[in-house]
Amino acid sequence: MRRVEGRNVRCAVLGAGWWATYAHIPALLAHPAADLVALQKRDRAAAQKVAQDFGVPHACTSIEEVLALELDAVVVSSSADQHYHSTRAALEHGLHVLVEKPMTITAAQAGDLVSLAARKECHLLISCPWHYTEHARVARRLIRDGALGALGMISVIMTNPVAHLIRGTSTIPTHGQPYLHPHASTYSDAAVAGGGQIYTQVSHAAAYLAYLTGSAPTDVFARFHCGGSPLDLYDTLNVRLANDCIAAIASTGETPLARRDYEVRVFGTGGLLFLDLWNGRMSYWPMAGGEPLTVPDLPAEAIYPEQAPAWNLVDCAAGRASNESPGTLGLASMQIVEAACISARAGRNVAVRELTEAVDV
Repeated sequence: MRRVEGRNVRCAVLGAGWWATYAHIPALLAHPAADLVALQKRDRAAAQKVAQDFGVPHACTSIEEVLALELDAVVVSSSADQHYHSTRAALEHGLHVLVEKPMTITAAQAGDLVSLAARKECHLLISCPWHYTEHARVARRLIRDGALGALGMISVIMTNPVAHLIRGTSTIPTHGQPYLHPHASTYSDAAVAGGGQIYTQVSHAAAYLAYLTGSAPTDVFARFHCGGSPLDLYDTLNVRLANDCIAAIASTGETPLARRDYEVRVFGTGGLLFLDLWNGRMSYWPMAGGEPLTVPDLPAEAIYPEQAPAWNLVDCAAGRASNESPGTLGLASMQIVEAACISARAGRNVAVRELTEAVDV
């Protein structure tokens, strides 16, 4: 795998919008081994304003303009419809890439990026902050080390108050004090976003299944409810994994601003693992009795580490760390997401092997 030695990692951000200016750009500016040399927005004046405000040397309006610079790594934080082509162009240039979720619009596109990254010996990361918590690491270790025995079932409930973004009625972000608001079409236009809740939020939960279990999806059955919106707001999915574990995901963006739920229960022959991700709580209950293991609660700042993906990108490029959120997790997520969309339309179970759509290069 290529790595940068003897100097800082030269980085750029493609798509300097809401989330990039809230999480990725501050993360790269704060990393001692990173030099953020460029950012891109389609509007020249807007790009120059962001670059000036954040102290970034180059303000670009196109991918080609960015890739003409001497770079080592890029963050792709544009709208979902741009992820595939931007990531592919960066990988073709031999750059390490962190791409926002949803990774792509189709599973075939995600698979193409994973294959290309391997051929180019570049790190490809999917931006899922949930993969970077201490609870995630402990939970994965318990599962992989066999503490839960053979996995039988996983249940997931995930809510986040993003219905206004999906409906297109407001562009008020859901995190912190934003520098920018997202464009209305970023979440409300299917041609741009891919879909509603399934692309915006279920893509997180689907990747987390693969992160915890190390198992790919094989079959998906899904029901969507739009609640008067053009795009899906309520999603339920049944997923079978390659290890024969079955998973149920329920997710909605129609929830009060003051209430978020993200609870994961993993049931195995050896015990029960419970994670309350939005509240930073975790416990493990052994099947054979004995004292349950309660892991210390996470401090508030560690519950959703927004800057961790960009830091991991830099550390991977410098050869200092392993990839904690590899593109293979994004591929598994897109297989679930795309199969769910087909299932919801057709009213039937969809096997992942059916996802054979050609890649638009």
